[in-house]
Amino acid sequence: MKILLTTTSFQDTPGKHHDALKKTGFEVDTLHGPVTEEELLPIIANYDGVICGDDFYTKKVLETGNKGKLKVLSKYGIGLDKIDLTAAEELGIKVTNCPGVNHITVAEHVFALMLTYYKNIHLEYNYTQNGKWKRLIGHEIYNKKIGVIGLGRIGKEVVKRANAFGLEIFVYDIHLDHEFLRNYKINILSNINEAFQKCDIVTLHMNLTEDNRNIISDSIFDDMGNNKVIIVNTARGDLIEMDALLKGLDNKYISAYLTDVLEEEPMPLHHPLKSRKNVIITPHIGSRTYESVERQGTMAVENLLKYL
Repeated sequence: MKILLTTTSFQDTPGKHHDALKKTGFEVDTLHGPVTEEELLPIIANYDGVICGDDFYTKKVLETGNKGKLKVLSKYGIGLDKIDLTAAEELGIKVTNCPGVNHITVAEHVFALMLTYYKNIHLEYNYTQNGKWKRLIGHEIYNKKIGVIGLGRIGKEVVKRANAFGLEIFVYDIHLDHEFLRNYKINILSNINEAFQKCDIVTLHMNLTEDNRNIISDSIFDDMGNNKVIIVNTARGDLIEMDALLKGLDNKYISAYLTDVLEEEPMPLHHPLKSRKNVIITPHIGSRTYESVERQGTMAVENLLKYL
């Protein structure tokens, strides 16, 4: 069996997941992703399976793989939006992912971004690194109103931490877990627009689909009235329409955009969000902790083994 490993987190982080892959006895080739369609087309037919990150498994790539040895794509992580799932099903290529392995670390990253912004930590760090002692005035997050869009595993962990920090919690999801809701003091929203009308912070925790691509757009911002929000995005960059976001930042009804994800990754050199003072960007590291990588990597190997 021959395997292609493209996820950088798996490769760059030591842990038991490497031992699990080695024990399979498979021949393993590595590339540092995200790997493009053009890079995959000449090689994909050579592999029985792939442990992939956010590589571009288009219909063309999958058809090429199907003509060769390809049997399974084991996604390291959760999001499957870069894989043509319809084509995979038609071709009989199994696609797996790793639900339930990164919800804690991503939820922690949400609060890392929020506290960094509210307490000016990113700015103060740079001042002291340059030998300056400039003391800015920050804000508390206590008693702020937070809107959690998507109450899956990560959204629930965000709610737990928001409760501990004393935030007033608002939640929107198509399918609500009422047992979970009973354990926390939560205000239920009837639609996404309400979060932007009522909350100081809106944090996104939705899987990307064709139905919700660019769902955060002018139509939502136009309904905000005089409210101003901070948007936190650790889900997918394509949930937000870029032109609408830029207009909102320029006109200050979006106070700040704190994101771990972009619509194009790695970030292009001249990305329009780069260098804006009210934007904090981290390079898709929300789940990149030793603990999470080991959990995800081990599950990705186990998923691969199930179908080979």
